[in-house]
Amino acid sequence: MTVAIQKPSLSPAAAKFLAKELKLFINGEWVAAKSGKTFPVEDPATEETIAHAPAGDKADIDLAVEAGRRAFETGPWSKVSPAERSRLVWRLGDLLEQHIDEFAELEALDNGKPVTNARQGDVRGSIEMFRYMAGWATRLNGETIPVSSPGNWHAYTLRGPVGVVGQIILGTSR
Repeated sequence: MTVAIQKPSLSPAAAKFLAKELKLFINGEWVAAKSGKTFPVEDPATEETIAHAPAGDKADIDLAVEAGRRAFETGPWSKVSPAERSRLVWRLGDLLEQHIDEFAELEALDNGKPVTNARQGDVRGSIEMFRYMAGWATRLNGETIPVSSPGNWHAYTLRGPVGVVGQIILGTSR
């Protein structure tokens, strides 16, 4: 018996996203990978290539980390108050929620899962995580620790931003 998989129609927003050239966001700009290489993004349900993503590598990470370090050391983020950071991260959750259907559709295509599962699990979970993490911006405080050997002393902790982190996330092939 042959089973035909019917490809769902895409919303205009998702179709527009998949039709454009995907790029990396480095130093405030959308750029192609330095190598010019891309890799196919497949819909696992149909094995159809739905997009080509830039194949970022060490050179791209080095540029991103350098830009991030500059922004961290001289840009406005390190001077933003914890309360404002909290508001900004919360706003990311709001923006994701405003576009929940588009993100759910793209996540469903990328993972071969029902849109309802992507919306309720993946995208809704991401929205809630942004909101949860937003609260931590005003709660990361230091503490004083009494130390009594030898004598009466105290030690204290002061939490501050660690800085820039670069990651290359590799997918698995089937």
